[in-house]
Amino acid sequence: MSDALGPILAATRVECARLRRALPDDVGHAPLDVHACLGRTIGSGGPALALIAEIKHRSPSAGALSRALSPADRARAYVAGGAAMVSVLVDRAAFDGDYAHVSEARAAVSVPLLAKGFCVDPIQVEAARRAGADAVLLIARLLDRVALAELHACCLAAGLTPIVEVVDEPELERALAVSPRVLGVNARDLSTLIMDRARADRVVAAIPPGPRALFFSGLSTPADVARVSALPRVDGALVGEVLMRSDAPTPVLAALAAAAGACAPRMR
Repeated sequence: MSDALGPILAATRVECARLRRALPDDVGHAPLDVHACLGRTIGSGGPALALIAEIKHRSPSAGALSRALSPADRARAYVAGGAAMVSVLVDRAAFDGDYAHVSEARAAVSVPLLAKGFCVDPIQVEAARRAGADAVLLIARLLDRVALAELHACCLAAGLTPIVEVVDEPELERALAVSPRVLGVNARDLSTLIMDRARADRVVAAIPPGPRALFFSGLSTPADVARVSALPRVDGALVGEVLMRSDAPTPVLAALAAAAGACAPRMR
């Protein structure tokens, strides 16, 4: 690939070789039911979106982000703010992530954890399982039909929930072929880093009944969350950079959760 994903995938191949030499220690976690945790809940304002709060130290679009809190402390802060799930970046090259960050978050909170990276090899699924993740992100842009089906099956065999990410209708069609229980629609095209919320709204609306439908990227204000919450097909939304710009993210997330009609925060 000659776009923004090319260097990331090259680094991912190096990371897979490293994992084959040294997998994370197995924390012995029994994976949680992610599908159940990502359903809308009844809040004071009606059916509330499940919010997924993200831990990432850097991104190609945002640059360096806050490191004031450890992954464990940030995960606790997110749960205190109303997060139904925590996404943890594991990609080292572009996001300064690590599977160790998943393990640290796992020791701190009991909500589901998503190991978020550029999964192209079963060794990454095994690393996520050992680190204590409950779900693994599979990005349709990176995988042909055969590879997507194989990695989807690999996740299920490991007891993990594959969350299949798509950007447009052709990717959605390819993703639906594996009968995913959770689908994420990214408003940001990873190849160009361009945001297109209208396209994401259209793709979300095309998801048939059955899978949980998640909205990724572009949510930074309560108004953004309220807008997505009004989309009838959306069950949950991922919030990242606005939280990672704050050294004290609990009140920031709580305001977003209120806009989603969220229930009281869930604590360990």
